[in-house]
Formats: sequence, C-alpha cells, structure tokens
Amino acid sequence: MNTLKKIAVAMIILVPAFAHAGEATVKWHDFNDYRDVRPSNDTKGSYHKRIASNFEKHFNKLAEKLPQGYKFNVEVIELDLAGDVRFGGMNELRIIKPIYFPRIEFNYSVTDKDGQTISENEQVSLKDMGFMDRIKMGRDEEFYYDKRLITDWFDKELMPIVTPQ
Repeated sequence: MNTLKKIAVAMIILVPAFAHAGEATVKWHDFNDYRDVRPSNDTKGSYHKRIASNFEKHFNKLAEKLPQGYKFNVEVIELDLAGDVRFGGMNELRIIKPIYFPRIEFNYSVTDKDGQTISENEQVSLKDMGFMDRIKMGRDEEFYYDKRLITDWFDKELMPIVTPQ
C-alpha cells in the first residue's frame, strides 16, 4: 500500500510536466462567401453559428496538444463541407458521396509563450478526395470528415514542426 501511495504522488508531480495546453483563435470570413456551407433543414444563421462553434472547439482540441502557452491562430479562407445539399422530397438533405469531398483553405500561425512565431503558412489548402475510402473511427459526429481532414494535417504536418522529437 505504501508503494501505491508513492506511485500516486510521483504521478501527480510528473504528469503536469508532460501536459500540453495550447489554445486556438479562429477568424472567419463571411459564410456567404464560402464554397459550400449551405444548411439542409436549418436557418442559415444558426447553421453558420453551429459550424463556427464546432470547428472552433475542434481547433481548440487540437491546440491542447501544443506546449503550454502556445497559440494556434487560424483564419479560414475557404470552406467546402463534405457532401452536398440536395432536395429529398419536401426537405433538403446533405448527401455524403465520394464526389463531394471536404476542402478547406486557411492561414495559420503558431506562437510560443513569448509571442515568437514558431510556424506560419499563408493559404494551406487541404482536400481529401478519398475521404470515404478510409475506415470511419469513433462516434458519428457532425462534420466528421471535415474535422478528420484538419486533424490529419495537424498531426502529420504541424506537430512535427512545433514539437520536434
């Protein structure tokens, strides 16, 4: 039992040393100018707010992987959500098919706790033309394919630059 207490105390002391806690700031352009953010059975205003909220939460979740005090600044230039809105009887539906792949263009910068720019890029352009060919992991959440596109880029491209091993 004494050994268990020592291990618990050691974990309490050491775990914060490995914690990451960056934050994200997302800037949006006019949603009416984006390629495809059309709502299906929702009002434009509330749908655009839901998109902004969902993506901001997702960018913040990704920023948590960054070291303490780092900031991930994103400006979304273009957004084309996976799928396309089509009429389905009396309602409009967002139909997800391989030909309607997700695309996003954004500018970003990552700054450290002192405000020094660690990484930045103007006009990152992402698209996943084979988004439906990969296994869908996890629960079925809104904007899954779009978020996965951003997460893949963040983990493969940005994290190695920001936190080199």
